[in-house]
Amino acid sequence: MLPSLYNRPYVQKTRTISVLVIVTLLSCFALSGFGQTSKKPAGGTAKQAEPPLTPVTLPSEPGLYAVIYTSMGNIVCRLFETKAPKTVANFVALASGTKTWTDPITGKPRRAPLYSGTTFHRVIPGFMIQGGDPAGDGTGGPGYEIKDEIEPNFSFDRPGILAMANHGPDTNGSQFFITVAPATHLDGHYSAFGEVVSGQDVADAISNVPRNSDDKPLTPVKIMRIMIRKVPAAATASEHAR
Repeated sequence: MLPSLYNRPYVQKTRTISVLVIVTLLSCFALSGFGQTSKKPAGGTAKQAEPPLTPVTLPSEPGLYAVIYTSMGNIVCRLFETKAPKTVANFVALASGTKTWTDPITGKPRRAPLYSGTTFHRVIPGFMIQGGDPAGDGTGGPGYEIKDEIEPNFSFDRPGILAMANHGPDTNGSQFFITVAPATHLDGHYSAFGEVVSGQDVADAISNVPRNSDDKPLTPVKIMRIMIRKVPAAATASEHAR
């Protein structure tokens, strides 16, 4: 099974301890006189502009598609509207910013595209790439969970499967993964809601970037935006005649 990176109690405890340590150190510096020499930087650092989104040609097959614009190229996925309607609806709403979610860093509600500016925080060659965490470290989500939508006969028997990451049954949020190889040991445990139709080479390249011991890329691989596009069915002759 895909290991869980959602251990919130542990992460919260770690962050609390880190804050206490920082406060203690700052207090020590202030008492010793070091605090008086510190200076705040004048002004903020200018935010580096993101590269423009490159045009994407969608397949001619009718359906709902997600275009994942990354810093290493684009990945286009066809979404399983019929097989996993609730999962797709949640993903689409978070991608387009039409659903309110809770920022795991500030704790405040937001109504904006969740995936824009996030990263693929976990990559494993020969297995998968995982992203969609607004916290950026594998612990975050939208502040709510949705139930699984798992087809009994569906198999992760090929690369390019788009599915929700979770930390147990019915714990889907915003994190997702894309397989880069067959992974049938995932069958029956994860909600698959799409498949790659172009850009599998991009997913493969992302899975092979240098990473640390936690499988986090040494250089962030950004998700600049996820756009949802609909390819309508071609009109029939009778419809044209109306």
